Amino acid sequence: MTFPFNFFAAAFAGAFLTTLLALPFWRRWCLRTNLVDDPGHRKIHNSPIPLAGGFAVLTGILLPLAVGALLLKLGFIKLSTTSAIIHGIDRRKLELAVLALGAIAITMLGWLDDRHELKALPKFIGQLLIAIAVAAACKRITLFVHSEIFSYAITILWLLTIINAFNFMDNMNGLCAGVGGIGAALFAIIAAANGEYLVAITGFLMCGALAGFLPWNFPEARAFLGDAGSHLVGYLLAVMAILPHFYNKQNPHRLAVLSPLLVLAVPLLDLAQVSVFRTLNKKPFWIGDTNHLSHRLTRTGLSRTQAVLLLWLAAAAIGAIACWPA
Repeated sequence: MTFPFNFFAAAFAGAFLTTLLALPFWRRWCLRTNLVDDPGHRKIHNSPIPLAGGFAVLTGILLPLAVGALLLKLGFIKLSTTSAIIHGIDRRKLELAVLALGAIAITMLGWLDDRHELKALPKFIGQLLIAIAVAAACKRITLFVHSEIFSYAITILWLLTIINAFNFMDNMNGLCAGVGGIGAALFAIIAAANGEYLVAITGFLMCGALAGFLPWNFPEARAFLGDAGSHLVGYLLAVMAILPHFYNKQNPHRLAVLSPLLVLAVPLLDLAQVSVFRTLNKKPFWIGDTNHLSHRLTRTGLSRTQAVLLLWLAAAAIGAIACWPA
């Protein structure tokens, strides 16, 4: 079976251009509806910034995905892998529908948080309900433990952890989107190498959408992801870590299931260290502060841009280990 580089490139380019062009529309909508991040405590911007990134990224993923699926079904796209991709869509159509609805739901939950600054408990309940729905409808983590209860529990815990890791890490221009895009690209490469082309296409769509958002957010921000965007990025990467078969006949090493931990090492480390720090200081771990990895790097003398670039490099370098042949 021929490796569909052109199709992957088209998925990336379509998502990139869609997000890049959709952003001005969503930016104007946010300004008109006052969905903005105002200057204030722990913030360096001096004027309101539209929280348009989440909606633009969601548009950049779902619109090309829907158009591509329609073109495949109608026979306008012909590749040696077309039949395999169509078969994957047909076989996983319920799963794909739930994942797409989950992406919309988690974005709307983040939008409610952006709009109304939800308290921690209602936001957690919303995240939990979405995680339960995804665990019920889609493939679940097993970790070689033959227990359905364990499988449900570890899958829900994983989804909640990654969603909040990226929500926590959205504290500097380009950080969440950049690390998210790198993670999506790495998961796409792993899936493509294993012949899981539908999963790979989803990863390249996500990577392209986040790349299309970055010119609006880094190094100077004209739009933010907002909680809508950071929730979406975390949700999609949590799902991307579940869908591929990391342990299979081509890669029969049980340690391969640790690949998602390598791909997402930077956000997980950031979540762990900041949660421990806040707990030791007897503060709620969900209350923001300036003790993230990015903040610690700037206190060493790096600029904010340099700190973000260094964390991008760390995410790519550590995550690349997961792509290395065993």
